[in-house]
Amino acid sequence: MSAATPTGRLAELGLTLPPVAAPLASYVPAVRSGQFVFTSGQLPTVGGELLRTGKVGADVTPEDAKDLARVAALNALAAVDSVVGLDNVARIVKVVGFVSSAPGFGGQPGVVNGASELLGEVFGESGRHARSAVGVSDLPIDSPVEVELQVEVRS
Repeated sequence: MSAATPTGRLAELGLTLPPVAAPLASYVPAVRSGQFVFTSGQLPTVGGELLRTGKVGADVTPEDAKDLARVAALNALAAVDSVVGLDNVARIVKVVGFVSSAPGFGGQPGVVNGASELLGEVFGESGRHARSAVGVSDLPIDSPVEVELQVEVRS
């Protein structure tokens, strides 16, 4: 695998795609529609276990939440890979990041940067994307963050 491919860049970063996270309800991790793949929201799980729980700005620091968003984005890439293969991604189109926020916490963009920065490292210029960073009162299983992707594929 060449370092010029997303898979190669992941290897250079010392990262491997995890197994696709099992859905928590009645949905699939990712769906292809035409030239696009849409992921379901992905949580920061490793080996099926949520890394942290709680609200950002109270139970979880913004810096830790940024790291968790990176893990959630890696899980989203695994979902994309399961549908089309990561090296078939032409570009990351949009990222939506949800941050379970303590009252008064307004640093959602900095938290979701964890996902955006990973995508930039893996895809270079093709990893630049539109984005929403949304503060919410709660997320599934008390996760601090959730990330979903919309990607364009080559063929």
